[in-house]
Amino acid sequence: MRRREEERRTAETAVRILIELDGTGRTTLSSGVPFLDHMLNSFARHGHFDLEVEATGDLDVDVHHTVEDIGIVLGTALGHAIGDGRGIRRFGQSAVPMDEALAKVALDCGGRAFLLFDAPFNGPTVGGIDVTLLPHFFEALCQNAGITLHVHAYGLNDHHRAEAIFKAVGVALRKAVALDAGSTAIPSTKGLL
Repeated sequence: MRRREEERRTAETAVRILIELDGTGRTTLSSGVPFLDHMLNSFARHGHFDLEVEATGDLDVDVHHTVEDIGIVLGTALGHAIGDGRGIRRFGQSAVPMDEALAKVALDCGGRAFLLFDAPFNGPTVGGIDVTLLPHFFEALCQNAGITLHVHAYGLNDHHRAEAIFKAVGVALRKAVALDAGSTAIPSTKGLL
C-alpha cells in the first residue's frame, strides 16, 4: 500500500501527516499557517494525493519551525510511501501557469536529495510567510524524501508564483510516483534507488 503516516514531536512543534499516493486529492489540513494550508491543498489536489496535516507549533515566535517541520514530515512520509520505488516511473516534470506566473518543475524520486530553487519573489513575504521559507520547505521535503527537485518560476504576483510552484510540484510528483503498467522493476541501473 502506497500510504504512510508519520509524526514528529519537538519542543517547538508537533506534526502528524498522512499521505496516500493513490488518492483523489482529498485534504484535511490544519497547520496553523493558513497560506501553507492553501499551498498544500493545491499540491495534493493537483497531485491526486490524499493528504492529512495536523500541526501545532510555536507560532507566537514565527512560522519558521512549523513550515520547516511540515516539510520534514511530509518528505519522510513520501519517502516511505514510495518505498523501494519498484514499478514507479521515477521522473516527473510539469509546467503550470497561473495568470502571469509560470512554474516549471522537474524531479527525480531516485533517492538523491537535491534542490535547485530559481524563483525570485518580489516582496519579503507572501501570505504572511517569509519568502525564504518556501525554498526551505522544499529543501526539507527533498532531504527527507530522497528527491531531486528543480524549480524555475517567474511572475509579477507572488501569490500566483507560489501557488503555481506547489501545483507544478504536485503534478510532477504524481507523474514520477505513477506505476508503470506491467513493470515490477526498480527504475535504476544500480538495482536500487
